[in-house]
Amino acid sequence: MGGERVVGVAVDFSACSKKALKWGVENLLRKGDHLVLVTVRPHGYYEEGEMQLWETTGSPLIPLAELSDSHIMSKYGVSPDAETLDIVTTAAREKEIVVVMKIFWGDAREKLCEAVDKVFLSSLVVGNRGLGTLKRAIMGSVSNYVVNNAACPVTIVKSSVNE
Repeated sequence: MGGERVVGVAVDFSACSKKALKWGVENLLRKGDHLVLVTVRPHGYYEEGEMQLWETTGSPLIPLAELSDSHIMSKYGVSPDAETLDIVTTAAREKEIVVVMKIFWGDAREKLCEAVDKVFLSSLVVGNRGLGTLKRAIMGSVSNYVVNNAACPVTIVKSSVNE
């Protein structure tokens, strides 16, 4: 992707990931940067074809023009919502950035760290669901794992709602 910065934002189309996306667009991205929306889907078991390949390598980079095409996105099992599409379309136009999506299948903690290496991310922005201490201890924290294991700077955008 050339010499420009490649900024990743973890998106699952939840309120906290949209907050992280907005924060990244407003505070981190500059003209000429590349924005990679990194989505991690649960493991699927596919018998044949593209999905079997994508499960191990992640999807190809999906350009912004294809993100709003429901037919194309359905083959990846992802449905970007209107708000997310509006955020990235506006950012692409106003900040003159390139927006793509990369989809991985598996454990979010591991795949977000893998995305850093495979897509050569300069930095990664991740939302934090604001789990309470007990839930975080039981379920584990994706953001905490990524901060401690990713090979690039990681920004955590905290949710304003604590459970």
